[in-house]
Amino acid sequence: MKKIKTKDIWLFVAQVMLLLLIMLSPTLINYISSRDAEQTRQSFWISAYWLGPMVGEYLLNFYLIIPLCWFKHRYWQFGVANVALIFLSNLHLIGNDISNLPSYVQAGFSSFVFISFLLCIMAIGAALSIRYLMRRSERRHKEIEAELAWLKNQINPHFLFNTLNNISSLAQIDGNETQEAIMQLSDLLRYAMYETNKPKVRIDGEVEFMRNYIELMKLRCNEMTTVSAQFTVTDAQKEVAPLLFISLIENAFKHGMNSNAPASIDIGLKQQDDTLVFHCDNTNNPKPTKDRSGSGIGLENTKRRLELLYSGRYTWEQEITPENIYHVKISIRL
Repeated sequence: MKKIKTKDIWLFVAQVMLLLLIMLSPTLINYISSRDAEQTRQSFWISAYWLGPMVGEYLLNFYLIIPLCWFKHRYWQFGVANVALIFLSNLHLIGNDISNLPSYVQAGFSSFVFISFLLCIMAIGAALSIRYLMRRSERRHKEIEAELAWLKNQINPHFLFNTLNNISSLAQIDGNETQEAIMQLSDLLRYAMYETNKPKVRIDGEVEFMRNYIELMKLRCNEMTTVSAQFTVTDAQKEVAPLLFISLIENAFKHGMNSNAPASIDIGLKQQDDTLVFHCDNTNNPKPTKDRSGSGIGLENTKRRLELLYSGRYTWEQEITPENIYHVKISIRL
């Protein structure tokens, strides 16, 4: 049995209120125009008499008949159930003996019965349409969640592999620094495993993660490479998608270092009210073709995550400047 969520309760309440408003609108109009209590009471019973079946048709289809019949491809059961329901809900109209009434009254009454049937059919169509839209939206939401999980899983092993390579290189040089680096890696893994399971994380946690990660990546840099990082956060409680910028930092170190010539890596994150601006500039030192495994995958993953999470609320700048600096800048409206 499907667990009832708070949003399901609110949806039910909203639909009932809207249907009641439609059904009671003639009564409200009558009261506003006449201010006559007896006339208003009669108007209410007339509205309930004629529009009540429509309300019943909509709610029963939305919550019972469509999920049990239509969505399970039991179309003939759906048709039979609704035909029976339409006749039963209008039985109080069909059962009236109007044979002794004048012909013009009979014609008018028959027209009202036809309109009542038509309203019931329209209610069924409305319930079916809204159900379809909701189902498609839920499926799309689940697909997006699955894709985001896959994209994030591509990032975690990647940064772990790079970090282990850095520590492995350090172990051959300095045992004490290696131990400290392993502790830093432990903190990174703890954050990646336990904090990033949520759709969004606090900016201060993400900044601390990036600081530690940059410190570990600097282990591979020699004296020819200058690394700078600036983080300016004015509201640490604001939230952002986790590990969103790690691939860009990885690429900066992968393609920005140079053992034969001066190189620089400049990373920055600045929060301006509800806007987060990240930039990453590094000397452009493209790797040889044989050493380009995974090249571009991180960038594509980042772009895809941005499109899924912040569609219409982000900008992306990417260029190689005349000074041979690879520049990436992302602005996100949180």
